[in-house]
Amino acid sequence: MTAISGSAAAVTGAASGIGRALALELAARGCDLALADRDEAGLQQVAAEIGKAHKRKVTIHCVDVGEPAQIQEFADAAIAAHPELNIVINNAGVALLGAFNEVDQAQMEWLININFWGVVHGTRAFLPHLSKQPEAHIVNLSSIFGIVAPPGQTAYCAAKFAVRGFSESLRHELAMANSPVKLSVVHPGGVLTNIVRNSRTGNGIADNARRAESIERFDAIARTTPPAAAQRIILGIEKNQPRILIGNDAKFMDLLQRFRPATYWAVLAKRIGRVAEEKGK
Repeated sequence: MTAISGSAAAVTGAASGIGRALALELAARGCDLALADRDEAGLQQVAAEIGKAHKRKVTIHCVDVGEPAQIQEFADAAIAAHPELNIVINNAGVALLGAFNEVDQAQMEWLININFWGVVHGTRAFLPHLSKQPEAHIVNLSSIFGIVAPPGQTAYCAAKFAVRGFSESLRHELAMANSPVKLSVVHPGGVLTNIVRNSRTGNGIADNARRAESIERFDAIARTTPPAAAQRIILGIEKNQPRILIGNDAKFMDLLQRFRPATYWAVLAKRIGRVAEEKGK
């Protein structure tokens, strides 16, 4: 297991959502932090909130994880500031609304550069340092959409399935090498964050009606709070759990995919529609 108290963690996407909740919870449990995000003002707010409640060392780093050079600079700066850094959480991610024929190639590459390559580059930048620690842990955020693939999410699912495959293969390599580095891949279900509100829209979509509908439906079915998600991830780190499912919805979809690997969507579509209707009443 990797103890949280006395550790130092690097967290990307730390200005909001699950990343912010992770920063607050890790600090409360005695962990120093190197926090990264494009939103520097948001990072400053998180750091100030931590500073009021806990005496932890917190550094903030303005980083676009879609830029490999910035990720390497973040790793170098975080390690310099926190020489004992031993936890890396590749959390940053974005969303993109639209069917495959409504999303152009540049938009797909934008998302995959962040959601997949950001994870790979983050892992590569920190791994040599982590390998020298007595105990260390990498956490890579996939999604339940790295297990099931709904329509309208071709780019997101491509990236999140890739994060899952990359993480599982690397975990096996680390185990074979008897590395001190453990690795968990996280599959959240619906978590109440602003990822859908902040999503980009495919260039082939001409109106905002579907965007509004997507936000409304997401709000209706997302039942896990960011603090609850953060607590579940930290438990997974402490117990060295290779795969972390967040929310009963994620657990249900995981089981359904196993029983109906090629035909799960017919069941899921009805269930999601029913849940949204019930919550809208």
